[in-house]
Amino acid sequence: MDIAIASSRSVRAFEIARPAVREAPEQNGAGVPASGAPSEQVQAVQQYERSQELTDRRDSRVPGELSEEEQRVVQELKARDREVRAHEQAHKSVGGPYAGAISYDYQRGPDGQNYAIGGSVPIDASPEADPEETIAKMEVVIRAALAPAEPSPQDRTVAAQAQQQLIQAHGELRAQEAAERRSEQESGSAPSPLSAAYEPIGDTEPTVDLFA
Repeated sequence: MDIAIASSRSVRAFEIARPAVREAPEQNGAGVPASGAPSEQVQAVQQYERSQELTDRRDSRVPGELSEEEQRVVQELKARDREVRAHEQAHKSVGGPYAGAISYDYQRGPDGQNYAIGGSVPIDASPEADPEETIAKMEVVIRAALAPAEPSPQDRTVAAQAQQQLIQAHGELRAQEAAERRSEQESGSAPSPLSAAYEPIGDTEPTVDLFA
């Protein structure tokens, strides 16, 4: 039974939305509603023009140059990438032979680079045939699940499941040891066939018959 230990979280990408132009309400001759406030259509056009100015300024930058907002997103992605890789590597290192290959989920940043925003490590948490081997294995699985500095909810779930397997294996081991002790006691108390052949039966004190 392989259990994936995972962590995931996305970082908001930089985006400028262009508003949709909706049908304007009834207006007077000046293009202004009867209330005197600018129409929704006029507001939408003005907002679009402002966003277009931002787009034009961004397009006029030197190729490869990022805006402040884009730079902030890149820094967030870089920090998340380091966090994810350290998290999954901790699982992998402690899990040893029971840990599989690390897989990552990526997000492309404004700079065109891919950054890890989530990952997982499959952990073999199946019990072994021998309870002693199961105990040793579950102890490793628990340490691997809780190895990162901040274990995820999934990590804690895996550790709890391994803890249950560990308790069950301890119970099986105690039962096995008790059965072995009973078997030894029974074999030690039974007499051997050779000693039984020479064992006296009943009272064997000598008697004398007297005749008068």
